[in-house]
Amino acid sequence: MKRVFFMGMLAMLSIASFAQTDKSGERKTQFNLSKDVAIKGYDPTSYFIGKPKEGKPSFTATYMGVTYYFASAENRDLFKKNPAQYEPQYGGWCAFAMGNDGSKVEVDPETYKIANGKLYLFYNKFFTNTLKSWNKDEAHLMKSADANWMKIYK
Repeated sequence: MKRVFFMGMLAMLSIASFAQTDKSGERKTQFNLSKDVAIKGYDPTSYFIGKPKEGKPSFTATYMGVTYYFASAENRDLFKKNPAQYEPQYGGWCAFAMGNDGSKVEVDPETYKIANGKLYLFYNKFFTNTLKSWNKDEAHLMKSADANWMKIYK
C-alpha cells in the first residue's frame, strides 16, 4: 500500500514539474522580453522601493523561464522571496493597450504605475503617454486588460 502511494505521489510530482516547464516556455514566448530579459533590463523590485533603476547582468534571477536584472544583490534576493509580487502585469506589455484592444505594445520602463500592489507599465513615445489615458478610465481598462491577457496567456 505504501509503495502504491509513493508511486502515485512520484507520478503527480513528475506531471507538475512538466506542467511548470511547459508554462516557462509559454512565458518566454508571450512576455515582453528584450534580448531574453524582462522590462528592458530594469529591476522589477526598484519600482516598489523608490524609483525604476536599470539592473545589471551581474545580478539576475529567472522566474518560470523569464529572466530579470537587478540593481543589487539585495533587490535580487527580495525578488526571489516572492517573484509574483514584483513581476509586471500583462507580461510587461503596455497595460493601456492590453485594456484597450488586447494588443501587445512596447513600453517605456520609466512610465509606470503601482496599483493594488501590482506593477503596470505603459507606452510613452512620440507625444503619446498611455498612462494618462489609463488614469482616465483605470477601473474599466484594468478589468478589460485582465480579460484580454487571460486570452493570450492562460
